[in-house]
Amino acid sequence: MDSGPRTPNHGLRTNNIIPSPTTPHIPRQFQRILLTRLKYIGDIVLTTPLIHTLRDAYPGAYIAYLGDSNGVSLLEHNPYLNEIFPIDFARKAWAQQLRLFAQLYRKRFDLVVDLFCNPRSALLSYATRAPVRVGGDLRGRGRLYTIRLKDDGTPKSAIDFHYQSLKAVGIQPKYYDTEIFLTDDEKKEARRYLQWQGVDFGRPVVAIHAGATWDNKMWLKESFAKLMDLISAKLGAEILLSPGPDDQDLMKYLKEKTFGRVHVLPVLPVRQLAGVLSQCKVFVSNDCGPMHIGVAVGTKTIGIFGPEPVDIWFPYDRGKGHMPMFKKIFCSPCRTTTCFRTGDEYLECMKLLSVGEVYDAVKERL
Repeated sequence: MDSGPRTPNHGLRTNNIIPSPTTPHIPRQFQRILLTRLKYIGDIVLTTPLIHTLRDAYPGAYIAYLGDSNGVSLLEHNPYLNEIFPIDFARKAWAQQLRLFAQLYRKRFDLVVDLFCNPRSALLSYATRAPVRVGGDLRGRGRLYTIRLKDDGTPKSAIDFHYQSLKAVGIQPKYYDTEIFLTDDEKKEARRYLQWQGVDFGRPVVAIHAGATWDNKMWLKESFAKLMDLISAKLGAEILLSPGPDDQDLMKYLKEKTFGRVHVLPVLPVRQLAGVLSQCKVFVSNDCGPMHIGVAVGTKTIGIFGPEPVDIWFPYDRGKGHMPMFKKIFCSPCRTTTCFRTGDEYLECMKLLSVGEVYDAVKERL
């Protein structure tokens, strides 16, 4: 699980003049709106402020969201959406694609905002035949949008990057808090599940996600093990280990190297993971999708960063207990999938972040 494309251009300008609301082919008041961010859990979470802003701008509109079925499950019960269109990317059947094209066309959208802009999302946006389609001015597929946006090179957070697409149709940013709406039953079920796993809620519960898609986005496993020992010994905390799909060896290592009360969870569906994280006091995570889930359910989240820019991928309110931790060195942010340095300098940015610093951050939040 990861937070999205690793080399986005954060900063956009419109490639054409935005038509005024009185221009005939742009409705004065959008009535049927489709927002789409096809992939990546963290990126979908980062679009939730836009959903809220759209609802405030058009309180009576029908607003739908299109995206990967796994990621958009996190949007269930969102009160600002009328409908979710999930896509199962594991199914390659053309029949499924054609049904989706037809379904989107029948909805008669008058505004589509494509926040992903890959060939598939561009085609899906075009298939709606909405009179206003906002997307990137990219070679070839940019012609499928009626309003095309280009990078202006200005650094922006991931949320502000997405907001450029709403500004293109005259909607100004309003909200910046990400949101996942869990029902009371989902929260109760998560708590019962953890109790069944042996978690003692008489102690503070700290969750840890030690994996990531890229090796150089992972804090050292030895550091995580030492952190877990300190949290157990000094804070008396219960520790939940949240694995990704390929983290079996990492979980085995951490379980064997620590002596505290450690509970290794199975790989959970992302919505169930959200419920579990909502029951924790603090969440420590590498820069990846679960980090964004932790913030969005309101758990104080410590994000550990290496190659990616914190200003882009951690646009969260420090006043609510969220905190990024990183060590800037000469090559930061390298934005590469593999560290190019060798020997003792390999992953230097991760090695410089001490166990004591992260422990102090956890202690402060407890």
